[in-house]
Formats: sequence, C-alpha cells, structure tokens
Amino acid sequence: MAIGVFDSGVGGLTVHRELTRRFPQRDFVYLADQAHAPYGGRGGEEIVELTKAGCERLFEAGASVVVLACNTASAIALRRLQQTWIPGLRERLGRPVNVLGIIVPTIEAATGLPWSFEAERPQEGEKIQAVDITGVFCTAATAISRVFEIEIDKRREDIAVFCEPCPGLAGLIELGAPVEELTVVVKDHVDALRRRIGRHPDKAILGCTHYEIIAELFAEALPAGTVLIEQPTAVADALDRYFARHPEYALGDSGRRDFLTTGQAGPQSDLIARFWGAPLTFDQA
Repeated sequence: MAIGVFDSGVGGLTVHRELTRRFPQRDFVYLADQAHAPYGGRGGEEIVELTKAGCERLFEAGASVVVLACNTASAIALRRLQQTWIPGLRERLGRPVNVLGIIVPTIEAATGLPWSFEAERPQEGEKIQAVDITGVFCTAATAISRVFEIEIDKRREDIAVFCEPCPGLAGLIELGAPVEELTVVVKDHVDALRRRIGRHPDKAILGCTHYEIIAELFAEALPAGTVLIEQPTAVADALDRYFARHPEYALGDSGRRDFLTTGQAGPQSDLIARFWGAPLTFDQA
C-alpha cells in the first residue's frame, strides 16, 4: 500500500518532495504521464480520461490515496472522478481508495479560511473597505475553469483574483529549457499581469506545479515582498489533517519511493536534477 502522486509530468515532484518530507516513513508511487504532457492545452474530456487512466495505474500499483499534483487535473477532472468513478472503484477493489486534489488546500492557504466557510454577501450599499490582489499564474485550462476566482470570491470578497495563463511554460520546464529562456518567459508573464491589473499583485499563486520548480524566477520577477503562496506546503498540511480524520487508509511504512512514467523511461533533465538535488530516473509505467 502507498500514497500515489500523479501529474502530467515532472511538476508534481514539487508536491511529492514536500509530502515525502512530511511522511518520511510512508511508501510513495509517483506517476508522470509524460506521454501526454502537458495537459494545459487539452480539452476537458481528454483531461478527465487521462487523469482517470493515471489514477487507475496508481491504484493497480497499490496506492490507497492518489494526490493529483496537477492544478489542471484538479480543476477539470477531480470532481468527476470523485462523484462518478471512485464509488464503483471502491466496490470493485474491496478496499478504501480516494483521489484528492491540490486546489482546495491552495485556496484555504490563500484565504486563511477552511473550505467549508462561505462568506455572507454584503448588504446593498455596503462597501468593502480594502481589496488585496492575488495573481494566479496557471495553464490555459485552469484559467478557463475560473476555479480560483470563483472559490476565493465565495470566501473572501476583499480579495480580487486575476489569472495569467502561461501557455507553453509547463512544456518548457518539462523539456528542461535553459534558465535564461525560462527567465524571459516568466518576466513577460509577470509584466503582462501587471499591465492588466495596473499594478503588481500583493500575493501570487503558482497555479501549476511545474512553475514551483522555477519559483525563484517568479520571486525575482515580482517585487520584493510579494507573498508567494506555496502549494506543496499547503497540500502537505491538508493531507496530514486528512489522514488524521481517515485512519482507514493503508499507506505502507517501508519508506519506498517508486517513480514511473508513461513516456520514455530514464534520467530526467538537468533542470529537474538541480531542483531535486540529485539525478532522478523514471521507470516505465
């Protein structure tokens, strides 16, 4: 039994690394769907089917819980899988299983409020005294879903959310593009968001786990003091609380670490090796 971590590619390693720090004794299986990465430019039904296939592979490998360490999959596929697929899968496998996403913990971290909280709407004529601006750098599919704008507004009317889709950036990171090239792309998107808002955001969410690999480039492009909301930490915190509430999941306790890919097996890029702190090799799924 293990904790499964799924992503279209290498971006989920940012969440995986934090989870293994938080749960060092637990067994983990990581699956990168590199044969179809990135997901950000794909259609909704295709994202759902690819995510389902990846989760099924992880459950076959013994995962009890699969974490979708992909904002696009979490935004587009998670609810469908939880509502229409997981109940039947539990019955078929005869054991507790579940799929969890990373957007809920991120919104909790961004608002400082639990997911169950819903703000009261202001009375007519009542003014909101101050508005903080949160910028979300994400894939095109996540931006189209408007999940961050909708869910943050439900909880905090004093936070205005602006998404900046970054088409192609996840693909560049997946391919291990040079830092110099990535720096230019990141600066262009930060500047595009600034022009659209009229100023820089007060906080920023890296709404694609690939972007966490180059978080320092976003930090350098944004003004000093801009708060970067860290998805990996938020997800680890939420998963810690989830397991405390759900002791029925068998998670393994040998500290096993398996890395699988639907793409070409072998060493990952130098960019990933620098982020990971050592060379990293994926086996064939």
